[in-house]
Amino acid sequence: MEKKLKAELRQERGKGPARRLRAVGKVPGTMYGQGMQPVSVALDARDLFHILHTDAGQNVLIDLHVGKDRHLAMPREVQRDLIRGEFVHIDLLAVRRDEKIHVDVPIHLVGESPGVKEGGVVEHHLWDVKVECFPTDVPDHLEADLSGLAIGDSVRAGDIKAPPEVEILTDPDETVASVVPPQIQRALEEMEEMEAAEAAAEAEAAAEAAGLTEEEAAQAALEAVGEIVEDEGEGEGEGESGWAIRGASTNAPGTTSAL
Repeated sequence: MEKKLKAELRQERGKGPARRLRAVGKVPGTMYGQGMQPVSVALDARDLFHILHTDAGQNVLIDLHVGKDRHLAMPREVQRDLIRGEFVHIDLLAVRRDEKIHVDVPIHLVGESPGVKEGGVVEHHLWDVKVECFPTDVPDHLEADLSGLAIGDSVRAGDIKAPPEVEILTDPDETVASVVPPQIQRALEEMEEMEAAEAAAEAEAAAEAAGLTEEEAAQAALEAVGEIVEDEGEGEGEGESGWAIRGASTNAPGTTSAL
């Protein structure tokens, strides 16, 4: 649904006139579009605030009245004062109902992931996708369903369901969200990888110093790293489990060193 908004033609340009407009509650703006010269306008700041705070967000379709002329337009770039939160300037794109446009549409994550129930954490990577459609068909948002994600799974742009009149242009392989292991577990895994890499480097350096061939040095490194296993049920408390690296010592191959 289009939102009606009135604008005035702006004759003066530059920082000084723009400051004076903002001082009286107006927002300087520029409207442009294919086949038309840019038009400088001034908008009421309160009306603009209400227009931009609908479910459509910045993809709201505006029935813009500039004097006796009417234009179908969409906000493109909205500049705000970061400290005061006031509008500084707005660019408006004049569009046609019968011509498709490219816009960015927000992604909402929906559904309850089984991986989260198991202790996983959702990482949201992609917050919007680029789509092509007619101006009147721009969706407020698109949904990415997490209900089938276990720990280690991801949902990609190609998994998002869009209405038939909307084509998603974003790379279908781009990751939207992932369910990853808890931070503590990830930290332990990263620590294990670092320790294994350090052990391998030390063993390889020692083998090279001993005059072994590259193949023998590589084999020594593999033996130093050993196999990381989970010793289930071997903790001190009931139901506890500990992590161990087998063969982590170069002096006594095959021994076990607990982390």
